[in-house]
Parts: sequence; structure tokens; C-alpha cells
Amino acid sequence: MQYKQYKLDPFQEEAIQSFLNNNSVVVSAATGTGKTLIADYIIDTDIKKGLRVIYTAPIKALSNQKFKQFKHEYGEDKVGMLTGDVVINPRAQVLIMTTEIYRNMLMTKDESITDVSYVIFDEIHFISDVERGTVWEESIIFSPEHVRFLCLSATIPNAKEFAEWIQTIKHHTVDVVEYSKRAVPLTHLVYDKELGITTLDKVRQAAELDRYPEYDKVMGKKRKRRKQRMNRTEGPTHLDLVNDLQATGGLPTMFFVFSRMATEIKAKECARKFHFLTGDKSSEVLNYAHEEIRKSPNADQIYAMKTTKLMLRVLRKGVAFHHAGVLPKLKDIVENLFERGLIKVLYATETFAVGVNMPAKTVCFNSLDKFDGRGFRYLNKREYFQIAGRAGRRGIDKEGKAIALIDRRFANFKKIKSLTTGQSEPIVSQFKMSINSVLNIIKNHTDEQIKVILESNFGCFQAGSSKAIALTKASYNKKKRLLKMMGYIVESKHEDREVALTEKGEFATHIYTQELLVSEIFYNDLWKELDNFELTLAIATIVYEEKKNDAFRVDIDT
Repeated sequence: MQYKQYKLDPFQEEAIQSFLNNNSVVVSAATGTGKTLIADYIIDTDIKKGLRVIYTAPIKALSNQKFKQFKHEYGEDKVGMLTGDVVINPRAQVLIMTTEIYRNMLMTKDESITDVSYVIFDEIHFISDVERGTVWEESIIFSPEHVRFLCLSATIPNAKEFAEWIQTIKHHTVDVVEYSKRAVPLTHLVYDKELGITTLDKVRQAAELDRYPEYDKVMGKKRKRRKQRMNRTEGPTHLDLVNDLQATGGLPTMFFVFSRMATEIKAKECARKFHFLTGDKSSEVLNYAHEEIRKSPNADQIYAMKTTKLMLRVLRKGVAFHHAGVLPKLKDIVENLFERGLIKVLYATETFAVGVNMPAKTVCFNSLDKFDGRGFRYLNKREYFQIAGRAGRRGIDKEGKAIALIDRRFANFKKIKSLTTGQSEPIVSQFKMSINSVLNIIKNHTDEQIKVILESNFGCFQAGSSKAIALTKASYNKKKRLLKMMGYIVESKHEDREVALTEKGEFATHIYTQELLVSEIFYNDLWKELDNFELTLAIATIVYEEKKNDAFRVDIDT
């Protein structure tokens, strides 16, 4: 089958046939194999029929990329976007949104869902995310019966189990399409201070030799001494690896760093040491960046920011950084320049690897462990392959290389070996019913319907036991008792409903984080006692997420 300028692979054809049969389909395929072409085909077909399609993505970078792509292909009038801070053409036939927005639309029974034919869940393995996974489950559970799903993910070993769950609760056929062969083979390497770019086994062997003493003969006697082949006071740095990549033709590279601040620091260090662009190309980059910034109505404010000044300084050298804290305008500039081949080293956090179709010749890891909010841990296999899979440009590179900086003195070789080989972890349920979910379920469903809903989550299906269902119901009932005690629900006058919402409960159905705290502040008129500055502080306190290096100072006038 030919679609656009591409000859489709058999797995793509198989998935498209499922769509044509009006089935849902779970596509589990290696990164870079062209899964999103299936989504493109569905969108292209259904908008010609006058139907609507929703495309959900877990991060804004992916939403932004898809918005630009679809707008170019189908026209501005056909495409809209809904995220936490952007609303563009909300009645469009193709709506790109975060999964949270789609879930909230379902909870409030938004009427625009009624004519949606397909919902595309990009990166469906986010269902395993501890903090956000519930959103994906609820999005499937509460979708109308007529809606079909395209679930896209990198390789997941329990794709069939996941599809069976959807089929069981939604009562329609769900097909599974699996494809593990990459279009561009991927090689896993490491970077050692002494050995340079090499294999993990060679570094492990060198580390074992480091533990043994050598002997010299002095005046006919043996003298034991430590091997001093290299300076062991520090491990390899990102600059060492970039230098080797430049010398061996390994650029462009995405260099992943698990800290927003560190991406900026390393970009500054790299631009100080290297200049990857000719004078003409450097001018082209700066002219483009300035032209794009000046289009913004708040250009003066953008120019005044430290981040902007640093970005312009490194861009002219062919270096950039990308993380969630960078202004959307600057991220657009970086993404466009990277696509045009004018950025040779891009320092990014892991969100850039989630679905964004911007492969590089080489992917580098500054480290294979990260801070997850509670402590440092090694990446899991899915996280590693999500990032590593960006290496290798289809039709350009014969192979992609994923290279991790490691310090042989402290490396857990067994863990790293396991990380880079074998199957990814299966997706698992992280279902936890929020206060908002409980309130909206009570508002929109009868007691009999609620009973079915409480038994429908993926965790109950995976456990396959009455105990799992009992635990879910117990959690629901505990929250219901709390809500009744606090005046959010009261006994219902309807036979098919035990409880109903009060006015305060109705208010809280529209709050999606810290529901009780926000509702109490506003429903009890506390907010009226605050001036604008105090109200801003209160909101900041509510939404603030602690970071490990955050520190605060209070200046008190005496």
C-alpha cells in the first residue's frame, strides 16, 4: 500500500485495516518505525468524511510538533489545539490536546465529544506513569461507546493483555499489531575516560584490571605498585564525548541530561569550547532566531530574559538546549533549527524524546541514573529505549548510536547491561481515583453504573481477583465519606443514586488539582480577603512542585 510518498510496511497496513474494520488497535513497535503514519492515515480518512479525530499527547513539545504538521497538511481551519495554556480553534475536526484535557472533557460530558470517531493515544505506555497513569485509564474507561482508539507505543511485552482489557470494558474488537525491527539498527555504546567510545564489556574488563596490582622489579626484588594508566580523580565529561563525536563524524547529537539547569550549563560550556557553524550558517541561525522573536507581541520581554540571551549566544555556535522551562517561542526556534540541521549538539531533558520526531545521528546520555522526586535511580528499560531510539536518521544513517557516559569506578555493570538488552517492562496500572473523579462519577452516573466503573480499571483486570475490586471500592467509599463530612455531597432523593452533589460539590467538579484545598479557599470566600499579590502567592503555593535543589530565603524587616 502506498500512502503519500511512503510505501507502507506490512505492520502499518495491518493497523490501517483494523481501522477500516471499525476496530480499535494497539500498535507496539520500535521507535523510529513509522507508527505515526497510521495516525496520519486515520486523520486523513476521517476528516474527509466530516468526522472528528482527537490526538492526545503526553507532553507539549509533541503537541506543538503535531499541531504544526497537521496545520500544514490539512489547513489551519481543520486543526485545533487544547493544552493547559493554549486554546486554538476548539471546534476543529482534528483536535490535538494533552491527555488530561481529553479526560476532563469526558468527565464534564463535553458535547464536542459526541461526533468524535477516533482518539489517538500517542505514547500509551504513560499509563504506567505513577503520577499521570490514572488519566490514561480514565480516558479509556469514560470514552463513549462509539469512540475507537489507536494506541501507539514503543515495544511493550503485554500489548495483548492491554488490548483485551479495552475490549472487555468497551465491548468492541481491539486488534494488536506488533513490530520490533527498527528501520535503522541501533548500537549501544558507552564512553570511558580512558577508552573513549567503546563497549560496556571492554570498560568492565578494564575496571576489573584496575583492582589488581602490578609488580615491577627493582634491584632484583619485586615491588608492588598500583596501575596508573589514567587519571582516576574524575570521570568523563560531556565535552570529552562531544570532542570525539566531532572527530569521528558522530554529529548531530542529542545529549540528554536529567536536569533543566544542567542542560543550560552544559550548552554554555559546549559553546565556549566548540564552534560547529561557518560564518554564513551562524548568521543564518541568528537572523532566523531574531526574526521569529520579533514576531511576538512581547518581544522586548523575551529579549530581556536570561534564557533568551544564553540561547542566542549558544545558537550561533550550533549548540542549543531544550527543556520544559524554556519559552514556547524559543523551543519552536530550537526545534526548527534542529530539523534544518543547523544545531549540531542539542542538550535536552527526557521530555524531548517522547514522541517528537527529530532523530539525530547519535544520542548521548550524560548519566544513566536520574532523580525521580524521591531519590536517584537507574533509568528503566522503557525510559532508556525511548531516548536511545531517537538515534539514527531513516534514509541517512546506516546505524544509530546510543552512547552513555559512565564512570568505571562507580558503574553498576550488571544493571547497565540489563538496561540496554532484552524486552521493556510491561505496562501496569497506576489507577488512583482522585476527588475530582469521585465527584464527577457521582454527578454523572447511577449507583449501578458506578459499580461497573469501579470494576473497570486496568489494575482490576490485571489482578483478576475480587480483592483488587474490593480495594478500589474501599478507596472510593473512603473518599465519599470524606466528601459527605465536608459538605460536598448529601443523600440523594433519587432511587438510583445514594448521594448527590451540593453546590460546593458542583464547584469542585471543575477543579483538577488540590480539589478540596482550592474549593475551600473559594467557596468559603477566603479569597475575598486577599489582595491580588496575596492571591497570587496562595495559588503559587498550591501549584508549586518541590525540586530537590530548591531553597528559599525570607527577608524580614526589623
